[in-house]
Amino acid sequence: MTHPVISAASIGLYPFDARGVAKRFRHAAIFGALSALEPGETMRFYNDHDPLPLLAQIEAHFGSGVTIAYVARAPGEIIIDFGIA
Repeated sequence: MTHPVISAASIGLYPFDARGVAKRFRHAAIFGALSALEPGETMRFYNDHDPLPLLAQIEAHFGSGVTIAYVARAPGEIIIDFGIA
């Protein structure tokens, strides 16, 4: 018996691995990705450090339109879900 494969996109969860984006393009790429999401969708963000200044910028720009929830917050492994309201 085979089981259907459920992609992250099919449930509205889109991965974004910041570790693979050149530093000078990261913030623009992250803001672009967040702006492309529809209400109810989530961007799962992966990084090697806690991006506190970025989180402040996102909150200032999007306000209550984006929720921020840590999935993992260990040294070297940061995973954050950014949800669009």
